[in-house]
Amino acid sequence: MTAARRVAAALIALGLSAAFSPVTGIAAPDSAVPEPPQVMDELVVTGEHTGPGMWHVHRGAANLWILGSMSPLPRGITWRSKQLEQLLDGTNQVVVPKPFEIGIARVLWLLITERSLLMVGGGKRLKDVMPPDLHARFALQRAKYTGDDAKWERFRPIIAAAFLQQAAFHRVGLSTRLDLGAAVRVLAKKHHVRIDELKIAGVHDVLDALKTMPPATENACVDASLATVEKDLPRLVDRAQAWATGNIERIDSLHKPSEVDACRAALDAGTGASDLIAQVRRTWLDSMEKYLRGGGVTVAVVNMDMLLEKGGLLDELRAKGYEIDAP
Repeated sequence: MTAARRVAAALIALGLSAAFSPVTGIAAPDSAVPEPPQVMDELVVTGEHTGPGMWHVHRGAANLWILGSMSPLPRGITWRSKQLEQLLDGTNQVVVPKPFEIGIARVLWLLITERSLLMVGGGKRLKDVMPPDLHARFALQRAKYTGDDAKWERFRPIIAAAFLQQAAFHRVGLSTRLDLGAAVRVLAKKHHVRIDELKIAGVHDVLDALKTMPPATENACVDASLATVEKDLPRLVDRAQAWATGNIERIDSLHKPSEVDACRAALDAGTGASDLIAQVRRTWLDSMEKYLRGGGVTVAVVNMDMLLEKGGLLDELRAKGYEIDAP
């Protein structure tokens, strides 16, 4: 996601919550005015944290080095990869995801034209459209992390849950706004390496996914977000620290809650959101194969979950006959 596989719900909602600063103090359904979008936090490219090692994908003269990105990460982390800096001296191009950017004018336009996708309509509030058991859990965690019993009540469930999740991450020192791709761009420019930006998904892709999401699927993903806030924060902190120290085995051993799997299964069984997830995978796989066929040396920054998951990008590349050396 973000980015992008977090909680499966966050693959969709996080793109929106990163682009839209959480709206506070909504006076009436038709008067919500967002704050300017938050800029990405800086991931400093110096210090002692090496981050994960790099996967080496190769066949013949083609060489692809993959650096796994992750979200959330420890807020304020400093990062440096001597391996990457040494590798860049002989690299032809660096491939990074195109940043998910949206201006304040676009935010206002979307709130007018796509309001039904983001907000609860008909004079209702979140408590009127969310199942009572989910809303009770949401309200309990909202009080814990915000102290405001009306916060996000005008947003549809999956958006409100995403904002709550971000607030919980902030409380435990995690950030979803750290951009590893931006840090790698800095190093690539320093070493005079060409930077290719890969467009993964845009605003309309996310909105289209929201348009076709059934209520049952949305509720399953809200359940996953709430489970993340209620019981999964220690694992995410552990996982982020494992990333910072390059401990891939630890990352692979930390299993997500069953609610996240249920959300993912619900997404995979439908359309829209499932199509968006498949599009992200397909875009990355096609891009990596293109550079491998072209020969030379390429460095790519790719979401860690999409690499490590069963049937993920690394498994797909192995199935196509590429050799992969693990970190």
